[in-house]
Amino acid sequence: MIIHFARIDDRLIHGQVTTVWVKKANAKRIIIASDEVAHDEIRKTLLKQAAPPGTKVNVCEVDKAVKVYFNPVYKNETVFYLFTNPTDVLRMVEQNVPIKTVNIGGMAYREGKTQITKAVSLGLEDIDAFKKLNALDVKLELRVVDSDAPIDIMKKIEGLSSTK
Repeated sequence: MIIHFARIDDRLIHGQVTTVWVKKANAKRIIIASDEVAHDEIRKTLLKQAAPPGTKVNVCEVDKAVKVYFNPVYKNETVFYLFTNPTDVLRMVEQNVPIKTVNIGGMAYREGKTQITKAVSLGLEDIDAFKKLNALDVKLELRVVDSDAPIDIMKKIEGLSSTK
């Protein structure tokens, strides 16, 4: 597979993704790699229906996404990976899927998370995964919309550490 784009956005396929990021990715296939979403039949169906015309969408568990990446049948397929969290990205990178850059778009606030921007809130597991991805030389770029200036999420994480 040829990875054109990887994004973390817990809303997955929505207006901004279908109108901007899919075009920027210029990929024929979106693969949503998430154990949680892969086991939710209703959500899977809705996500496939939300795809822009001409773009194939697959929703699968992270380990299956890794197997698909290494399947020679798909070696010339262009892909846009979508994730709900950085832990799933890390799982793929640790299994040698060469994701070099991750766009971080939206991670909603939930109990136990700290809001670092209007669109991104992180829990301890998220922070740990981002630190590990950074140590593996994965470029982490927080940018909700394409016109936003990229923000280095590691600087935001370092800022969290210094305020505690």
